[in-house]
Amino acid sequence: MLIFALIVALLFVSSLAFYAGTLLFKLQAQNKARQANINKRVTNITESIQTIAKGVEQQQCNLSEASIRIYHLLEGLPVLNKPDFAKQYPAMFELYEAVKDLPTHQERNKQPKMETRKQDIKRESLESTLESRILAEMEKLAHFSI
Repeated sequence: MLIFALIVALLFVSSLAFYAGTLLFKLQAQNKARQANINKRVTNITESIQTIAKGVEQQQCNLSEASIRIYHLLEGLPVLNKPDFAKQYPAMFELYEAVKDLPTHQERNKQPKMETRKQDIKRESLESTLESRILAEMEKLAHFSI
């Protein structure tokens, strides 16, 4: 009777060990897939940042739009211990802070033309003030990598 109980216990422990091993294998595969997805996302964001920066250098994208887009891309990077991008790209972040709350699309079309013009003048003035510094930062961002 004791031998039978030992055999049953051994089978039970073996089954649990096999099940635990299977779960560990699945967890490892899931972690690899997750890391691959994170790496792919980082690559896509990096390429987008580089493309926008090159677009600014080639005058295909204005500074305000580029600042907004790049800011959100940098914030969306799925990496641990993100660098302080505001310190690395202070002029771009300054412009972003100034234009982030300005209305766009339908909201912009709904407001009075005089208000839109005031906002444009303010934005353009700030862009011209920061232009040389932002262009230098865009040159760095054209080769951005994390």
